[in-house]
Amino acid sequence: MTTGDDLKIAYSPCPNDTFVFDALAHGRVPGAPGFDVTFADIDITNGMAERGEFDVLKVSYAVLPYVLDAYALLPCGGALGRGCGPLVLTREDGRTGAASGAVGGAGLTGRTVAVPSERSTAYLLFRLWAAEQVPGGVGEIVVMPFHEIMPAVRDGKVDAGLVIHEARFTYRDYGLHKLADMGEHWESTTGLPIPLGAIIAKRSLGTQVLTRLADSIRTSVRAAWDAPEVSRPYVMEHAQEMDPSVADQHIGLYVNEFTADLGEDGYAAVRGLLTRAAAEGLLPPLGPDALDFP
Repeated sequence: MTTGDDLKIAYSPCPNDTFVFDALAHGRVPGAPGFDVTFADIDITNGMAERGEFDVLKVSYAVLPYVLDAYALLPCGGALGRGCGPLVLTREDGRTGAASGAVGGAGLTGRTVAVPSERSTAYLLFRLWAAEQVPGGVGEIVVMPFHEIMPAVRDGKVDAGLVIHEARFTYRDYGLHKLADMGEHWESTTGLPIPLGAIIAKRSLGTQVLTRLADSIRTSVRAAWDAPEVSRPYVMEHAQEMDPSVADQHIGLYVNEFTADLGEDGYAAVRGLLTRAAAEGLLPPLGPDALDFP
């Protein structure tokens, strides 16, 4: 049950988000604010943030430079880690033995690539990779919901697809091949974990509420780790077409120590991504205190 005083929050129906927010969404975190939950894919929540809608949102790290005047980055609750980066998939195996996808990347020159959002971190990582690995650049970029991308590649509607989430575990079921791993490229060139999704909250809520919110999210994460079976109904309710073992892999990969607290390495990764993208002219530059919390 929600009230008019509840914080309006939007996050995805993906297992990592429902796992993280289960205790909060169901009022099992003592002293936490109430929440009015809306489910939306990341492309939708990115737009919500840019329009200043909702109090709390799960967004792509790539959208932060556009929204940090109104929103603060919370130091917890998001998706950041190692070995969890977006993949570029094709129908044919174009890697030809190249560990980084450098040789295969040349095959994308002038080709059509489906992406989940032009403001997604996945697409930003892809653009940084393509600038080095795809001579002449890719061709048309087509934005589509992430669950439609693998069928589109399989059916020849696009030449390649940039995929996220559980697609890492299921792309072989579609007869597809991994051309390159954006996370491998990021980690090998920076040594930093891969920033994917952030939790942001309106600065107008005030320092006290923001701090309470962050503490509550940490408590919700730890509650899910301590008793994962409690969150299972909520997770599977919103992932009905997903095999439970895939949901478990999804949670295991994307909910980690950085979800409980970004820490020094997490903040270095976020700052590194946004600084590097700004230097390439892909994003506006960040102010020196833009990532400070609260």
